[in-house]
Amino acid sequence: MQAIKILATGSYLPPKVLTNFDLEKIVDTTDEWIRTRTGISERHIVDEKTTTSDLAFEAAKIALDNAGLKPSDLDAIIVATASPDTIYPSTACWVQKKFNIPGIPAFDISAACSGFIYGLTVSASLIESGKYKHILLCGAEVMSKVVNWEDRETCVLFGDGAGACIIGKSEDGSSGIISSCLGADGTLGELLIQPAGGTRMPASHDTVDKKLHSVHMEGKEVFKHAVRTMGSTGERVLKEAGMTADDVDIYIPHQANMRIIEATCKRVKMPMSKVHIIIHKYGNVPAASIPLALDDAVRANKIKRGDIVLTTGFGAGFTWGGMVLKW
Repeated sequence: MQAIKILATGSYLPPKVLTNFDLEKIVDTTDEWIRTRTGISERHIVDEKTTTSDLAFEAAKIALDNAGLKPSDLDAIIVATASPDTIYPSTACWVQKKFNIPGIPAFDISAACSGFIYGLTVSASLIESGKYKHILLCGAEVMSKVVNWEDRETCVLFGDGAGACIIGKSEDGSSGIISSCLGADGTLGELLIQPAGGTRMPASHDTVDKKLHSVHMEGKEVFKHAVRTMGSTGERVLKEAGMTADDVDIYIPHQANMRIIEATCKRVKMPMSKVHIIIHKYGNVPAASIPLALDDAVRANKIKRGDIVLTTGFGAGFTWGGMVLKW
């Protein structure tokens, strides 16, 4: 898989910023409580009319421009999201409509916060098949429309935004994906769930009244599993790459909680100086977290050609994934 690489990145955030001080006016919380427990100071929030595909489309346009490509150069569109425009059609199909490029495959990946790493792995496999040359992979979320703004345990965590990558072959074969792994444990699904809206619990007056269409999370259990799984996943992909934390130039973890990131780094013996952090300004933007951080690091010149990049994710399902790339 080493010949498959990220050719370019892009990102987009809605203009409105919701600070912790703004949240103090909405729920029983404080800026200090949120910052000390999560590391989050602010997050971006969409307006009433903006959808997940709108954010993905804007990020995708930037990624295409950075890659020097046109929409017609794309061979497939994949969107990783936990907050789709609609259950069907897929958010990827709505992005395709915005680009007006019918014909190519377009589909979503539902792996929550691990979705982008799942998408990278799928994209690489499609390109390796020889049938696809350039794939648009987006991680996009509008979590502000699926959280319960009366639940201070969850509403303070999430934000909206989108990151995008163009995936293709490395021209000289000197960079790309070195190792990757994916995993899941559906027996733990109840710990982080949006209960209603599917066939398990169809929409009704009761589900709406009980706010069962929003995020429900067992925070302590999720934290425990996230630290253990993110750490073991990082160890595994580094071992498969024949590397240690010393070989890594930059670590891009899923940005769910600063404490999770710190605990994961201890597990893989990764110094915090190598970690690129965006959670303080974006919050947890599930499937968009990693591509947002990647693009942020690229724009800040913190990722250079030849750098070794480690990324790991963990999300509802539970799902997880990890990858080592040579930039």
